[in-house]
Amino acid sequence: MSKKQTNDALRQEFFAKVVEYFKSIDEDVLRVGTATLAIPCVDADGDDSFVEIVVKVPTGSKDEAYDGYALAEDYAIKAKEKEEKAAEAERKKKEKIARDEAKRKQLAESKAKHNA
Repeated sequence: MSKKQTNDALRQEFFAKVVEYFKSIDEDVLRVGTATLAIPCVDADGDDSFVEIVVKVPTGSKDEAYDGYALAEDYAIKAKEKEEKAAEAERKKKEKIARDEAKRKQLAESKAKHNA
């Protein structure tokens, strides 16, 4: 069996498992491509929508094999950096709000003294 045939068989095996799982939890499963399925659903606003799932067997590039473990580590690092950056931005925003409130209070007190 060629590598392409092996990958196709693996993809179809996992595709069948995914379809079987969603059917087992009473979801409608629509096959919309060779290895793509769509599941109709309703979003938080009550609107009809779809979730699309693609099953693929990545092969990597000519020079490097696909390494899911390395990609997962990279993603975890990037997600943590993004989370830290968001937390820092939130901290700075709160500090600015506190400074602005103090400045407004001081200005109001100054105006009150001046008008008295």
